[in-house]
Amino acid sequence: MKLAVTVLSIMVSIATFSCKNESPEEVKLVTPEEMQTIIDLEDIQVVDIRTKEEHAEGYIESSQNIDFNSPTFEDDITKLDKSKPVLLYCNSGKRSAKCSKKLIEAGFEKVYELEGGITKWKFKGLDVIVN
Repeated sequence: MKLAVTVLSIMVSIATFSCKNESPEEVKLVTPEEMQTIIDLEDIQVVDIRTKEEHAEGYIESSQNIDFNSPTFEDDITKLDKSKPVLLYCNSGKRSAKCSKKLIEAGFEKVYELEGGITKWKFKGLDVIVN
């Protein structure tokens, strides 16, 4: 009987501690190809966090521009739907990494970040819109 209880206790402990606890507070880094698939398949908010000048030089279709360095950035992100996934990109990935942390802190449930930014997106030959 003691053996059965011990074995059962070990099994429960293993099951409890071996399960990966995925928190909604995690940011998922995605490749340009994965991002294209996500845009095609999910109802997602795509946000270009570069400056207006950078955005005008070329942006990913269906993205909206919210400048990460703008003094109104904190107010601007409140206009996004926190329950809807957000996909961020910048020029190379540095600003989007900082921004994704801010979005998680603000309560956004699902945040994606484009690996390598729009620079890698263009390198992979994916389309951009130029004004």
